[in-house]
Amino acid sequence: MAFAIDWNNETLHEAMKLCAAYVLALPVGWHREKEEHAVGIRTFPLVAMASCAYILMANPPGHFSIDAQSRVIQGLLAGIGFIGAGAILKGEGGVHGTATAASIFNTGVVGAAVATDRYWLAVLLSGLNLLTLRTLAPLKQKLDDQPSSSQPK
Repeated sequence: MAFAIDWNNETLHEAMKLCAAYVLALPVGWHREKEEHAVGIRTFPLVAMASCAYILMANPPGHFSIDAQSRVIQGLLAGIGFIGAGAILKGEGGVHGTATAASIFNTGVVGAAVATDRYWLAVLLSGLNLLTLRTLAPLKQKLDDQPSSSQPK
């Protein structure tokens, strides 16, 4: 029995969506990897691509169901939240990894946005995520280094 794929327009369109979700998540993954975080270049694109695929699977061509899509999105929220929770570490110096966890969550939405043809949203979310990680990290470091000005009452 031979395995054949019917490479019709819909199949190619969905394959392109998976690739787009993957590519849009790469800059964030690259940044996290470069900054030597535990979650990086492999995880972010996989989360975006998987989110995109789950949304596509919930609504095969010609069978749109808002109920099915809603259930899949609910499952994605729980699953991505679980992955993000694994990125958060509590140590003696405080809690670390919350920005990575939030970025994982955001990357899942990037994939879902691509799956639903909201490319503008996917690009905007990916860009703002990267911008936040790159530009606000030095500000956060500066704020963390300042002594606390709160005085006991």
